[in-house]
Amino acid sequence: MASKSTIPEIARLAGVSTATVDRVLNQRPGVNADTVQRVMDVVANVGFRSLPGRPRSIQNFRFAYVLPAEDFPHYGQIERLIAQSAGDFRHQHITEMTHRIDAAEPAAFAEVLSTLSDCHGIALMAPDMPPVKLAINELVRGGTHVVTLFSDVAGSMRAIHVGADNRAAGRTAGLLLARMAQPGGRDTLLLSSQATRMSAEIERRIGFAQVVEERFPQLRFVRTPDLPADDAGASAALSNFLAGDVDLDRISGIYNVGTGGAGVVKALADVGLAGRAGAVAHDFTDEHRALLASGGLSYVLHQDIHYCVLTAARVLRALCENVRGALTVVVPRIEILTAENMH
Repeated sequence: MASKSTIPEIARLAGVSTATVDRVLNQRPGVNADTVQRVMDVVANVGFRSLPGRPRSIQNFRFAYVLPAEDFPHYGQIERLIAQSAGDFRHQHITEMTHRIDAAEPAAFAEVLSTLSDCHGIALMAPDMPPVKLAINELVRGGTHVVTLFSDVAGSMRAIHVGADNRAAGRTAGLLLARMAQPGGRDTLLLSSQATRMSAEIERRIGFAQVVEERFPQLRFVRTPDLPADDAGASAALSNFLAGDVDLDRISGIYNVGTGGAGVVKALADVGLAGRAGAVAHDFTDEHRALLASGGLSYVLHQDIHYCVLTAARVLRALCENVRGALTVVVPRIEILTAENMH
C-alpha cells in the first residue's frame, strides 16, 4: 500500500470524522458497512501513512462530557467533578473535554451536539426530545459511542444510561413524605417541578405519584403549576400558588424534583410552613447542605456523581476496545441525606 495520506486527509476525502477513520483502520466495531467501504476505497486510492512517532499499543481516546449550559448548582458540581477526575483519565489514556450547550432549544442543542463527531465517545446529559435523539443516532451510526449520564434519552441508539433509577428516587421521596403525613389532619402532599424536558425529572414525578396513589390512598396529592427553574422565580410562583385556594393547615410536605430548591424552601417559610411541612429535594450541593443544616430541607436524595462520571468513561473506553461485558454497569444507590448524616 502506498504511504501517502494521513488519517485527517483520509477523513476529509471520505467525508467522515477522524475517529471513524481510526475505527475502520483498526477494525473496531461501531461503523456501518457503507462507511467502512467508503473509507477503504479512499485508502486504496491514496494510501495511508502513520504520523511520526513510536507505535502506540494503547489508543488515546477522546471523550466529550456534554452538559446543559444553564447555570444551576448541580450542573456546576458535575463539571467540577469531571475536572477533578483528570488524573484518573490520564492514567487510562483518556483526553476528556466538557461542553456546556444551551438546552432551552432542543434543535440548537442537537445541532451543536452533532459537531462532536470527531470524539471516540460522548457522555451526555441532554433533554429527551426528538432532535436530540436524531443527533445521537447519527453520531452512533458514524462510529461515535454515546452513553447518557444522569438523565436518559430513551429510544435513542445510546449504548447505556449511567445514573440512578429516577423513578425509584421519586418513589422514595413519596414514601418519606407520606410517612410524615397525618391522615385526617396534615394529609396533603405537594409535587413541584419545572416544565422540564429532562427525562430524569419526568421519571421522578411519575414515581412519586405512583407510590402515593398505590400505598397511601388516604392522602391527597396535589401538583403545583410548573415553576421557573431559578430560585427567585420558583419562590415567587410557589408563593402565588400557596396564596390561592390552598388549605395550608393540611399541607404536610413538598417534593421538588428539579432545580429551584432554595426558592421552594423560601416560599414555604414565607407562608409559615417552615418546620411544619417536610421538604425533599435532589442533589447534595453546597446550597442544599446549608438548607439541610438549617432545617429548610428534611431530606436530600443524592447519587454518587464521581462514580457516574468515571463509569461513563470506563464504559466508553470498553466500547471502543470492543471489550466483552462493556455494558455491565452497577446502578448507583439513592442516598437519603439528612441534617444528621450529611458529609
